[in-house]
Amino acid sequence: MTLVWLAAIVLIPLAALALRPWELGLAGVWASVTEPRVLAALRLSFGAAALAAAFNVPLGLLLAWALVRYDFPGRRLADAMVDLPFALPTAVAGLALTAIFAPNGWLGAPLAQIGVKVAFTPLGVFVAMAFVGLPFVVRTVEPILRDLPPEAEESAATLGATRAQVLWRVVLPALAPALLTGFGLALARGVGEYGSVIFIAGNTPMWSEIAPLLIVTRLEQYNYAGAAAVGLAMLLISFAVLLALNLAQRWLRPARG
Repeated sequence: MTLVWLAAIVLIPLAALALRPWELGLAGVWASVTEPRVLAALRLSFGAAALAAAFNVPLGLLLAWALVRYDFPGRRLADAMVDLPFALPTAVAGLALTAIFAPNGWLGAPLAQIGVKVAFTPLGVFVAMAFVGLPFVVRTVEPILRDLPPEAEESAATLGATRAQVLWRVVLPALAPALLTGFGLALARGVGEYGSVIFIAGNTPMWSEIAPLLIVTRLEQYNYAGAAAVGLAMLLISFAVLLALNLAQRWLRPARG
């Protein structure tokens, strides 16, 4: 039954996506995915998603550490706000981020005075992807932190280890697989993100246009095979990245022991 549900929900749609582009033929598929506009959109989507996920790893670790190890006023509110990107509709998140980081926005105006423009630039794409991806890192690391006994850190400290050495030799090795999982989840969310990005991105071809928007554009032009070709390229790249992350996790787990 598990395999039947997996096939119905995942494998059949993926098979349809993989088969549709070949209506164009091999040369047509290659030409469709190697257009300069498509390559620029793929670079922005995967590059910004990777940078946002990498940014979220230390930030998510700090947030998870504070929420698990410390009791402070407003902790429950902060804990609830972490999940805000999960509950907030993506279009609403995009509109809110655009209003905040626009040249006349709360944060956009002071940034514009020092020459930093966020909204309608690739930097805006990074900000939106970081916003939607942060909860994945926090919620992935939290259970591991709760199960990590403080006695291990205390034992290392009694043996003369500094705080930095305890963090590097005791805490981070135990959290590394979870951090890598959170990175992968945030990366996957960023690559596939649409609603919260298109409003703040500006959607300028060859500069701030993401790959999901390019797929929607081709669908609106009734170029279904061309849209599927871009989707297939994203699928293959995502599969390769996730496979590499899974292999890295398998390598990290023995080192943990």
